[in-house]
Amino acid sequence: MANGRVVQTADRTMGSRQLAALLPADVLARPGYRALADAVRTLILDGRVALHVRLPAERELAEAVGASRATVTGAYDLLRESGYVRSRRGSGTWTELPDGHRPVGAHALLGAGGHSADGDPGVDLAIAAMGAPEGSLADALARAAPRLPGLARTPGYHPFGLPDLRSVVADRFTRRGLPTRPEQILVTAGAQQAFTLVVSLLCRPGDRVVTENPTYANALDALRHARLRTGSIAVSDAGWDMGIAESTLRQTVPRLAYVIPDFHNPTGALMPPEQRLRLLATTRATGTWLVVDETIADIALDVPAPAPLASLAPRGGADHVITIGSLSKTHWGGLRVGWIRAGAKMITELTAVRVSADMTGSVLDQLVALPLLDGMDRELPARLTQLRIQREALVQSLRRHTPEWSWQVPPGGLSLWVDLGEPVSSALAERAAAAGVHIGRGARFGVDPGTFEHRLRIPYTLPADRLDEGIRRLASAFHDGVPLASAVERPHWVA
Repeated sequence: MANGRVVQTADRTMGSRQLAALLPADVLARPGYRALADAVRTLILDGRVALHVRLPAERELAEAVGASRATVTGAYDLLRESGYVRSRRGSGTWTELPDGHRPVGAHALLGAGGHSADGDPGVDLAIAAMGAPEGSLADALARAAPRLPGLARTPGYHPFGLPDLRSVVADRFTRRGLPTRPEQILVTAGAQQAFTLVVSLLCRPGDRVVTENPTYANALDALRHARLRTGSIAVSDAGWDMGIAESTLRQTVPRLAYVIPDFHNPTGALMPPEQRLRLLATTRATGTWLVVDETIADIALDVPAPAPLASLAPRGGADHVITIGSLSKTHWGGLRVGWIRAGAKMITELTAVRVSADMTGSVLDQLVALPLLDGMDRELPARLTQLRIQREALVQSLRRHTPEWSWQVPPGGLSLWVDLGEPVSSALAERAAAAGVHIGRGARFGVDPGTFEHRLRIPYTLPADRLDEGIRRLASAFHDGVPLASAVERPHWVA
């Protein structure tokens, strides 16, 4: 769909027809300079037009949208005044963001870590994860205890992971439709370590990678730390535009592509099977390693849990796919157990990288993980039922306290991707923190600094009463009578 596209060409130049295809129908019907400037600004904020891309010349865009050149000149002037584009004689006009906006730090994703001075524990809406399932963790510990003495008599180093756990993870992939042998599994200390290991092995500073935009904030941090050049494929409320994705992959030929096709974080979107096939085929054709993050794949609330993306490839057509997952979202983030599923040779190479930084994972954590994975199909439905209740509670709280905000209810996952209607999420998050609410501001999930300032990620992983209290405080911060400073200053346009 046109309004879900993002354009990134090899020379970072956008054609007039490409930009026109992204503009809303009402702007094309009556292309006034204020409406045109507002529409381009929204595309930049939403990540559908990347930063530092050269826009079409004024005459070319005027012809493409059916407007006068004066209209386009007026729109570009407004965008320059507000800091969304910059122009240099002889070089054209380039997308930009106003000064003073940088990626927010990892602290924005974390809660306060304690009580305030008045004893208020606050409401943590920054972490999209649940507490451990009641009773299951204690039962798993009890079942692990008898096995611990025997393992304690050994040195305790298992760089690939405990053999029994590798078998259980492999069997689960096989049951889900992707035949897997234990030697194709590396057990890691969570999915974040899994992703970092893959990036460390496959990429070198300066390599080009492609991710969705927005995407998981900690994955972006890992890519920035590795000093990689990051391109993007937009994921809008309508999902993925696979035509643009294919074009981006073919033109940039990235070393690696990182995707979350199953209840995408943060939008909650689910990639359709036909798009998965196209993604598999295109990454194979471009020689791109495809890293599939399945951390949230089992959080299927309104649809059946999807099969592994690699299972859709024709025989022998998925050897470039690396799948990562963990127990953090289905069970508990405090249990540091994740995995990588890949070819046996790749697993051996990844393990060598892992040993250089982390000789082995926790044997005790892996022993506890065994019964949890064995009983997952029996116990997960109750967790999903509770999440559906909490999702509905969050929706009702938002309708009651912030009816001017908008969102789409995702078919799975752990959060809503809420549109505030104006680029104030960083300012709102700071004000809300003072009121004891910690929230994931939109900029944390954007590939380009400062984008998604009109968005908040709001998880529904807390009990209904805590969700309502959090939204009540958030709404109070939003409506307190003192205007929030826009992260990007918007001009007062006058006709």
